[in-house]
Amino acid sequence: MNEYKTRQGKPSYTPLCISSLQPDEVFVFGSNLDGFHGGGAARVAFSKFGAEWGKGVGLQGQSYAIPTMQGGVETIKPYVDEFIDFARRNPDKYFFVTRIGCGIAGFRDADIAPLFGGAMEMENVCLPDTFVEILSR
Repeated sequence: MNEYKTRQGKPSYTPLCISSLQPDEVFVFGSNLDGFHGGGAARVAFSKFGAEWGKGVGLQGQSYAIPTMQGGVETIKPYVDEFIDFARRNPDKYFFVTRIGCGIAGFRDADIAPLFGGAMEMENVCLPDTFVEILSR
């Protein structure tokens, strides 16, 4: 698997389990538009990283919600694009992207990874190893 560019001193890939964050780090998770963070990474974001109940999109505490439960991949893409733009405008933050949409929402890594192609060269965005492997093909 190819290594990709990340900020010095940070992991090359999003860890499978994240239980704490440094002050400049953000946990990026898949949510639903209603912001009901009851399971999976959304529950972790709510219980540990400041996700707000009832808010399904964007920055919340040390978490960033990307909706994945409202339809097909084409409905997720605008939210991923919005996230990538947000990350570009916030180079002081380091974003750990989880395997959004690949749990409760039921998508495959091969469905979601291509949406993050624009983040591969960003030093402040860390992607799951499965996404990087797909994007590096």
